Amino acid sequence: DSVPPLQVIRPEPCGICGSRIRFGKAAVKCRQCQLLLHPKCREQCPSPCAPRPHHHAWPREGVLADFAPPTPPLVPTLVVQCVTEVETRGLTETGLYRVPGAEQLVREWKRRLLRARGALPALGSVADIHVVCGVLKDFLRGLKEPLGLLIPLTPLPGAATDIPDDAACSTALRHVVSKLPPANRDTLAFLMLHLLRVSCSPHCKMDVLNLSRVFGPTLVGHGSANPTPLAIMEDTPRQCKVVARLLSLPSDFWRGFVGTEQENLVPT
Repeated sequence: DSVPPLQVIRPEPCGICGSRIRFGKAAVKCRQCQLLLHPKCREQCPSPCAPRPHHHAWPREGVLADFAPPTPPLVPTLVVQCVTEVETRGLTETGLYRVPGAEQLVREWKRRLLRARGALPALGSVADIHVVCGVLKDFLRGLKEPLGLLIPLTPLPGAATDIPDDAACSTALRHVVSKLPPANRDTLAFLMLHLLRVSCSPHCKMDVLNLSRVFGPTLVGHGSANPTPLAIMEDTPRQCKVVARLLSLPSDFWRGFVGTEQENLVPT
C-alpha cells in the first residue's frame, strides 16, 4: 500500500535492491511499514506487508549472537565479508584500520549490509578499502552489548596483563577466552587471526601496538557496567594492553576455535 511517488530529499538505499535512491529521484514509500523503494522495485515488494519499524533483516543493534550463523564457526557473515575484502586487496594499504574512511560511505554500506543479511552486496565496488575497515569497526562498536563484553576488564583480564610471568599471563588469558560465549569466542578468534596478518604486512605499518590502540576500546570492556568519563580514560590503556596480550597468543590457539573452516572463510 504505497503513496504516489515522492521526490527523495535525502539519499537512502532502496529497501528491495539496496541501491541508493539519489537526491531528486522518484521513490515510493509504503504507508504501513514505511519501506522506501525505487518505483521499478515496487512489483518485488512483498504483499501483504507487515509493519516493520526499522525494516532490517538483522537488527540495527544486538548482541553478537544475533548476527551469528546457526553452525560453527559462529562468526557473523558481515564480519567475514569485511575481513575477506580487506585481506584480498587491503594488505598493501598504509594505516589499515587507523586511517578513517568517509563517514557517509561507512554509514551507507553498514546500513546496506544490515538490511541484506545473508545475501550481502559485494564490497568489491567500494573503491576505498578504508571504508570497508570503517564498516567493520562501526559494526563492532554498534553492538548492543559491545564486543567489550567479549573480554570484561575485570576481574581477570586487566589483572592478567599485570602478571609479570608471560607464561602465567598467557594461561590466564587463554582461560578467559575459552569461557566466552561461543559466538563471542569464535568472532574474537577470527578477528585475532586477521589482525595478526595485518600486523605482519610491512606495507600496512600497523604493528601489534598500533592495532591494540585501535581495537582496545572496541574489543575490551570496562571495569564497571556504567563507567564514568574518568574510568573510561583510565581503562583505555589497560584495554589496549589486553588486546596486545591477546595478539601475542599463538595463531594455533585461535585456530583451535574456528577450526579448519577458517581456510574457507578468508584467504590465508
